[in-house]
Amino acid sequence: MAEGEDMQTFTSIMDALVRISTSMKNMEKELLCPVCQEMYKQPLVLPCTHNVCQACAREVLGQQGYVGHGGDPSSEPTSPASTPSTRSPRLSRRTLPKPERLDRLLKSGFGTYPGRKRGALHPQVIMFPCPACQGDVELGERGLAGLFRNLTLERVVERYRQSVSVGGSILCQLCKPPPLEATKGCTECRATFCNECFKLFHPWGTQKAQHEPTLPTLSFRPKGLMCPDHKEEVTHYCKTCQRLVCQLCRVRRTHSGHKITPVLSAYQALKDKLTKSLTYILGNQDTVQTQICELEETLRHTEVSGQQAKEEVSQLVRGLGAVLEEKRASLLQAVEECQQERLARLGAQLQEHRSLLDGSGLVGYAQEVLKETDQPCFVQAAKQLHNRIARATEALQMFRPAANSSFRHCQLDVGREMKLLTELNFLRVPEAPVIDTQRTFAYDQIFLCWRLPPHSPPAWHYTIEFRRTDVPAQPGPAHWQRREEVRGTSALLENPDTGSVYVLRVRGCNKAGYGEYSEDVHLHTPPAPVLHFFLDGRWGASRERLAISKDQRAVRSVPGLPLLLAAERLLTGCHLSVDVVLGDVAVTQGRSYWACAVDPASYLVKVGVGLESKLQESFQGAADVISPRYDPDSGHDSGAEDATVEASPPFAFLTIGMGKILLGAGASASAGLTGRDGPAAGCTVPLPPRLGICLDYEQGRVSFLDAVSFRGLLECPLDCSGPVCPAFCFIGGGAVQLQEPVGSKPERKVTIGGFAKLD
Repeated sequence: MAEGEDMQTFTSIMDALVRISTSMKNMEKELLCPVCQEMYKQPLVLPCTHNVCQACAREVLGQQGYVGHGGDPSSEPTSPASTPSTRSPRLSRRTLPKPERLDRLLKSGFGTYPGRKRGALHPQVIMFPCPACQGDVELGERGLAGLFRNLTLERVVERYRQSVSVGGSILCQLCKPPPLEATKGCTECRATFCNECFKLFHPWGTQKAQHEPTLPTLSFRPKGLMCPDHKEEVTHYCKTCQRLVCQLCRVRRTHSGHKITPVLSAYQALKDKLTKSLTYILGNQDTVQTQICELEETLRHTEVSGQQAKEEVSQLVRGLGAVLEEKRASLLQAVEECQQERLARLGAQLQEHRSLLDGSGLVGYAQEVLKETDQPCFVQAAKQLHNRIARATEALQMFRPAANSSFRHCQLDVGREMKLLTELNFLRVPEAPVIDTQRTFAYDQIFLCWRLPPHSPPAWHYTIEFRRTDVPAQPGPAHWQRREEVRGTSALLENPDTGSVYVLRVRGCNKAGYGEYSEDVHLHTPPAPVLHFFLDGRWGASRERLAISKDQRAVRSVPGLPLLLAAERLLTGCHLSVDVVLGDVAVTQGRSYWACAVDPASYLVKVGVGLESKLQESFQGAADVISPRYDPDSGHDSGAEDATVEASPPFAFLTIGMGKILLGAGASASAGLTGRDGPAAGCTVPLPPRLGICLDYEQGRVSFLDAVSFRGLLECPLDCSGPVCPAFCFIGGGAVQLQEPVGSKPERKVTIGGFAKLD
């Protein structure tokens, strides 16, 4: 039993050692200089937060042509063994700039930095090409001398060397070959010694004899981090410059107004952040491993997909070549046939002309026929011959080649095809569509319209996503409803919830995949179901002055000469009349909503609702607008002198004139337009593009809204003891257009004044 436990303990210890060894080996990648690919020695922190060995940084600046900016010489080891070969083993493998090259650089003006002459007015700027981020980093005027040494990284490198025994034991830097193992180190001399060499270079009775020996090391560091500008220990951290500063730096003008905190605060804050991040990473190792597996699988799929893409491109190009080859063969065949036909015609014409020459067969035969004296026989033989001679004579007199030798009609115009082949490129995904907010609106349904930006690749179809924003948020990502494969650049979203706010977005798709989503657009739906109706001009005075459109959704008042004559006799007691148009539907229950647009140039228009019986009774005859007995506006006299204050008026109208809306005394604070929220009752507000009317039959209330923003304009009481009809009143010129329903209008039966009508 004890042997099994010992074996299990030994196995666990070995596993732990293997994990530690693997971790240390993996950490070695973080300790390699990006220039020399060896472990850091006196690393400097660049402004981009990457590290580089001081010797490597000097070499890089020398290769860039910067001379005299290699850093502070005092930061290098100044021991008796500080020769180029003993300071850094890497330097023996590098090719240092030759003296003649340095002289050439100095003479060409590289004493400051490349391309800049001495004595210039502007301060010099030294740029360092960081090998880690592949970008140019500005080092300032002092170059490497203004950079901090990364003492923490030096300590990590030293601990790593000791843990994995990198490089073996530390050797004495002063011994003659072969050197002995070092037993002491000297911080003042910045060198390692064996016992004999330490006594030799620290003789008794001299100042060096006071040096305190330390353990041998490969890196001699100062006790604390010193400011490169003032050689004082840093005590504060400038958050604005993101740089450690000393007391002298703190009072300099360059840090005036900066947020400076003690190093202890910066240390604690950064340590907490790093600890928290590291704890999170260590606690999600399974997630990291899963993501690694996913990335590896993605890499494999990328290789396969890339190969498939190459084969597809090759196949398509071969297909284009085959089509071109087939087209080439057919065009050459057409040219060949045209050529043969022309050659045949020209050959026949050539033979015909050769027959006209003296000594030819035709001429000789004709001469012999002319010798015939027997008249009947001559006529018989000469008839056909004369026809041939006549045709030849006509061809001789009107000579023209039987065919054109030019083949200009066989020229190919391949400019368009060459342009297409030149522009042949990989298909890109569509860009994010742009939603047309002028044509997108919500009424009985939501109508969404969009377009692709110019120069965007075409989209085969679109995906629409929408959701309500006024519902309680659920945990997790937002739940979008989706409509796939929408053709065209517009779509209808049916049966939206009333009184809600919807957010919508669109993205295109083609063979290359899905593009980016458009910007979100928010739409308010009407507060009640939309009421569909048409205009009926059978009621009201002077119906001949009202022009109703054929679709019965628009009406225009044309006052004409009768109104002018009435206006001329106004002072003699004649009163102006009102022209009324009613809707062909009556509401008897529930909540209803409709919208209309009023022409801003209208003189005076009243939009609203009223009891069907009262509307017919009041407007079937000529109504007196000037009379104090009548004002169809809500909140005023409802048309009956004996109306009580408590009774709700039979009419509710909003008065519009000359592009303004008059808010009467019936405007309520709930409309959101009184006090600080808007103009008080009795004032005017600008006319919106569309007006909305919401009727609550059970509550006996009518609300007038801005149909674009659904902002309340006016709320009025209404007598709903009977059927209620939409009504539009005109005094003078004006026009009203009912908003078209988005969806198809259902067949319905309406009743106005006892007449049944099937729509």
